[in-house]
Amino acid sequence: MKIRISFSKATLAVALAIFSSTAAMGQQAGTPQEQTKTQPETNWMKDFTSRIQFNGYAQGGYAWQDAYKNGRRQQENSFNLKRTLLWAKARITDRWSFLFMHDFSSVVQEFYTDYRITRNDALHIRVGQFKHSYSMENPLSPAALELVDVYSTAVLFLAGEGPDPLNGANYGRDLGAVMYGDIKNRLHYEFAVMNGQGINRRDRNNAKDIIGKIDVRPVDGLRVVLSGQLGRGNALDSAAWNPSVRKGENYRRNRYSFGAEYKTGQYAAGKYKEARPISLRAEWLGGKDGSVVSEGCYLTACVPLVKALDFVACGETYDRNKDQGGWRQTNATVGLQYWYYRKCRVQLQYTRCFCEKYLGKDYNWLQAQLQVAF
Repeated sequence: MKIRISFSKATLAVALAIFSSTAAMGQQAGTPQEQTKTQPETNWMKDFTSRIQFNGYAQGGYAWQDAYKNGRRQQENSFNLKRTLLWAKARITDRWSFLFMHDFSSVVQEFYTDYRITRNDALHIRVGQFKHSYSMENPLSPAALELVDVYSTAVLFLAGEGPDPLNGANYGRDLGAVMYGDIKNRLHYEFAVMNGQGINRRDRNNAKDIIGKIDVRPVDGLRVVLSGQLGRGNALDSAAWNPSVRKGENYRRNRYSFGAEYKTGQYAAGKYKEARPISLRAEWLGGKDGSVVSEGCYLTACVPLVKALDFVACGETYDRNKDQGGWRQTNATVGLQYWYYRKCRVQLQYTRCFCEKYLGKDYNWLQAQLQVAF
């Protein structure tokens, strides 16, 4: 076996030497006039590295709360490391690319290939594991969203970000294929067929989920978005607020949302600090798991104050079971964020949580977070 490996390496070395010599001879061949011309040499390493782009970010900080547990108020505080993501995007051709993303504090997040079918951006196809398009917030990166806890409670549950025990922790991602495109920068559409079971796992039933989105931009800065999902899940566990679904059961899992966002400007590419618009985003979301209907909404605002300092505010509410009282949670958040370099920031936020019976009583939540990104 060692002889074969050595022979293969030697053969490869000889082949490369012959190829290099042939290429050099080919450059020297021709008429004297041609030989006097400067012959450009292809820098293969430079071409290779120019086709691969690396990005990443890490988010970690400190959290304190005085929530009720086991019938009494308990104070909890802890330093945390929420995300450490690194991804590489390879441009294979001007139409074809591949992306791989890993969270070193969690699991592999994304791996997919994109292909642009049309000459313009009207039609693309993506196949693999990626963030699905349900809701306005889910496709957005935590590195750009305003809240330390990232998504509103309704998005966390309905988009499969993690808190729903029926669907598990999927970080808003799934396996499947999506067709999408932009038409004259006024209309963005997405139509996906996905497992509906979440990331890094095979489907647990034969039903596939259909997810669609229409994003209309009638004027600069304004988006009006409609999204929905039709499918069936296979329950990983049971949920106290949903007696209609048992563990291991195939159940109806539908979603719908409607929202709008207005920004006074747009972020410069990779330069959140240099171009920070006033933004206002609102969305209503609903879902049906088995026979239980849930719904929620949020309103998030971000206003630049001075230099690189922003004021952030969010009001949100989510009812996990509309037909059975006591499962509603309402949060009010205010805070500041300071962008100290491009995508890097420090955040400080206070949240008052108004809870019903499932969490006991209202509580306070203080969070600080440092974000480093490139």
